[in-house]
Amino acid sequence: MIQQTFRLYRRAYTGLSPSVWLLAGVMLINRIGTMVLPYLTLYMTERLHYSVAQAGIVMAVFGSGALIGTFLGGRLTDRFGFYYVQLLSLLFGGLALVGLQFVTNFYALCVSVFLFTLLGDAFRPANQAALTHYATPDTRTRSFSLNRLAINLGWTIGASLGGFLAQLDYRLLFWADGLTCLLAALVLFVRLPVPPRQAVSVNHPDTPQPPQLSPYRDRVYLFFAVLATLYFMGFMQFFSIVTLYFREILHLTKTHIGLLMSLNGLIIVLIEVALVYSLEQRVRNRLSLAGWGALLLAVSYLLMTQTQLAGVSLLSVLVITASEMLAMPFMLSFAANRGTAQNRGQYLALYSMGSAVAQTLTPALGTQVVARFGFSVNWLLLAGLSGLAAAGFWWLGQREAEPQPVETASVA
Repeated sequence: MIQQTFRLYRRAYTGLSPSVWLLAGVMLINRIGTMVLPYLTLYMTERLHYSVAQAGIVMAVFGSGALIGTFLGGRLTDRFGFYYVQLLSLLFGGLALVGLQFVTNFYALCVSVFLFTLLGDAFRPANQAALTHYATPDTRTRSFSLNRLAINLGWTIGASLGGFLAQLDYRLLFWADGLTCLLAALVLFVRLPVPPRQAVSVNHPDTPQPPQLSPYRDRVYLFFAVLATLYFMGFMQFFSIVTLYFREILHLTKTHIGLLMSLNGLIIVLIEVALVYSLEQRVRNRLSLAGWGALLLAVSYLLMTQTQLAGVSLLSVLVITASEMLAMPFMLSFAANRGTAQNRGQYLALYSMGSAVAQTLTPALGTQVVARFGFSVNWLLLAGLSGLAAAGFWWLGQREAEPQPVETASVA
């Protein structure tokens, strides 16, 4: 049994391009330094003495910058290539973070936060397009999972270090976050060769071709993007309203909540790549896996209505983690395969914009529902949205054959 598990893990990580590993390393460095965002509200209220309402406005500006930055990142990726968009996003985003600590005026802070997120979130579609380029058709989904492994590992380390630095001086968060962005840019510049401007597509005559459309005219993809946004609207509350529920209703300590959040990242680091590899060998309809992931998200919120259930916090976190591992790699893989080398940045940007919209709107909407009707009503609404997304993924998977990956010549 142990030998079989070892062989599964070895096969899961075998065959990934050195450039994919390098990009995962860049992401790990970047995410280890992600310290400002988790503590930004506390910084504004405790250090700058802003009101909670003012802090909420700044966070809304943060979300709008992320949305527009993701959109522009996709367009720029298709126009200039993923290499330069990633490099410049890390470079200018890092400089903006270092400078953000010196801004104290409320309106100037709003502008600065908007510019920082505009620059920083242009990185996402460019990075996803880079992974698609350097991966082979058989390793794309696993490459996305490896990148998510780096994100979760970096986030876990960074959040812990951020708490320590915040106790010393909030300004250290900006230095650490900014300098790790600059370090990631340096590693990318030194270690990753500049790819050819035009990727050479290698398609077999009998392979269905993805549509040569703008994603905003691709009706199938627009429907998929709506389903992905519904999923994200449920999932994003895991990092906001769910922690509030753990604290106020289940009366968990901050330490206990932190351990549960860390457990989510740890499970993903240990299991997801091998799980994705195993499922890819067995399941042909990948969107059905996203459907099962969305269904598990609905189940997790239904569990949270059962406050009397022993261990409901641990059980719900485990189910949400399973949902994330099933849904996100295969949703991202569908988005990447739907586009072509000429328009993939825009396809991936539209996918990421759904996440940005959910990140911006969901916490505010969730708090309003909780304040007016209570946590249980909020969980039932999220279960309904997630169930609707699951049904949509299953229907779309049966109706629309998933586009076959387009292999591109890449620089290892």
